[in-house]
Amino acid sequence: MLREAVAPDCGIILAHHTRKMNRKLVAEDPFQALSGASALRGFYTSGLLMHRPDEDSSLRRLEIELRNGPALHPKLIDKENGRWVEINPMNERLVRKEVGAKLDAERLRKHDVILGMLLDESAGERLYTAMQFAETFENRGGLGSKHTIRERLSVLATKGYVKFLRDASGFGFPITRSRFGYLCVEGMQFGAPVEHVDPVTGEVTAQARPVLPSHFKCSQSGLSLQVENPSVWVYPEGLGDDLTHMSEA
Repeated sequence: MLREAVAPDCGIILAHHTRKMNRKLVAEDPFQALSGASALRGFYTSGLLMHRPDEDSSLRRLEIELRNGPALHPKLIDKENGRWVEINPMNERLVRKEVGAKLDAERLRKHDVILGMLLDESAGERLYTAMQFAETFENRGGLGSKHTIRERLSVLATKGYVKFLRDASGFGFPITRSRFGYLCVEGMQFGAPVEHVDPVTGEVTAQARPVLPSHFKCSQSGLSLQVENPSVWVYPEGLGDDLTHMSEA
């Protein structure tokens, strides 16, 4: 009625709010985020929806829906000097390189924290499966949720920084039903060194109790495979070195 009264040939733009949805659902069907989506989507001829796919980035994603006509690819936009400008998706990482470097550094920090925690916990005579570790240290040390910790552990296992011990009965732990076993990292020792007295010479020496892996995660198949020599820590070719170089950088 308003259009007919003012200018029959004009178009009308309706600005409407969205409801709260997680990012996964928004990525699958963005326009379901509209409040009252079922009614609105049957009314308008074209729709634009702007959302932020990454909370650590200022980039917005502009989704486009047409009732009549070919589908249009979404656009990446950002504000520069108070104006919205389109960002070439091929150059997104170059444009937001500071954000990308920040995220890379945060991932490496979590890797280092997890490895350090596993070493400290083992020295305190505590071993964990992946699930137990994630639930125990959720939101501690800046590691985030248990799901985030599980993802980081999976990456570390694929890169060979974390391996597994199936039978930890020698340390007083029951056999676990976990798919892989108890988490194990290079140089891990269980408890404080134990004093050993040589029966012949009477010499007293301190001997550490190493925690050696029995299985590892195959970097190609993701299967749990048996370690050939537990005393020699082997990294998948090219994967362990890359992470080490990034940490040093």
